[in-house]
Amino acid sequence: MRLLRGLSTPAIDRSGCVATIGNFDGVHLGHQYIIQQVITKAKALCLPSVAIIFEPQPLEFFKGADAPARLLSFREKFQALSEFELDYVFCLKFDLSLSRLSALDFIEQVLVAHLNVKHLVIGDDFRFGGDRKGDFSLLVQSGETLGFSVENTQTRVDTLLEVGQRISSTRLRECLAQGDFTAATSLLGRPYCMTGRVIHGQKLGRTLGFPTANIALNRVNVPLAGVYVVRFFCSKGMVIDGVANVGVKPTVGNFKPSLEVHLLDFQGDLYGERATVQFLSKVRDEQRFSGIEALTEQIQKDIDAARVYLASKETDDLK
Repeated sequence: MRLLRGLSTPAIDRSGCVATIGNFDGVHLGHQYIIQQVITKAKALCLPSVAIIFEPQPLEFFKGADAPARLLSFREKFQALSEFELDYVFCLKFDLSLSRLSALDFIEQVLVAHLNVKHLVIGDDFRFGGDRKGDFSLLVQSGETLGFSVENTQTRVDTLLEVGQRISSTRLRECLAQGDFTAATSLLGRPYCMTGRVIHGQKLGRTLGFPTANIALNRVNVPLAGVYVVRFFCSKGMVIDGVANVGVKPTVGNFKPSLEVHLLDFQGDLYGERATVQFLSKVRDEQRFSGIEALTEQIQKDIDAARVYLASKETDDLK
């Protein structure tokens, strides 16, 4: 799979392509269903398959820090999409110019003139265009005159959740905020993880006797906050259980979201390593403590709670 950025890149193929458009934040089962339809249709037509995405995501452009918490960083999203047989990810920079492009101009300039789309697969709730006129109906009308067909797909699930429950990024954020990782896994088809590089932090945890691996999140806000039992995977091939704090650490006055993992029964240098943190269970909400002593006591309680959870999970796995 190749990454193409913006309209300055050469057109993909003169014969055309089969494409879909969206944020694909989370790359959940609904997204996966759409992507698979694109791949299947592309193979039937002997054309390349394309996922069109935006960076930043449109609501991040319009609302900044008030936008919904991002489920996946750009790198995480690209990695998740690369698990499929897509030929291309076409990333458009969402800026002022693109935000003002009308729906019809987007169709003509991006879908037709640049990508030469022959078939388009979209979600049933898809909307686009600076004039907010872009929807399934407009795409069908335009396709009739401009030479492409449009397929609408539903993104509901009847077996994993309540009957008729929509699979959506919004629903996934709700599950993560509630610490319901069983439901989140059902929506994703995989455990929820965050990835990033281990960086130097304030080293407060080391001072308190609980050294942590600080993971660079590269996002303005995150979809969950609190203390969690996690599994830590690093590029050295190690898999280590741990206790993670996600949030702004109100006791020490840090107001930028961070991810810090205390690795159980581990000593070593992981700086510079790329790591994946898989969330297993929520221990508690983030809270402010009266001082460092109270914080230290609570960290030990969190570690004890994590060990109890991991021991019970290991017992269940052996049954």
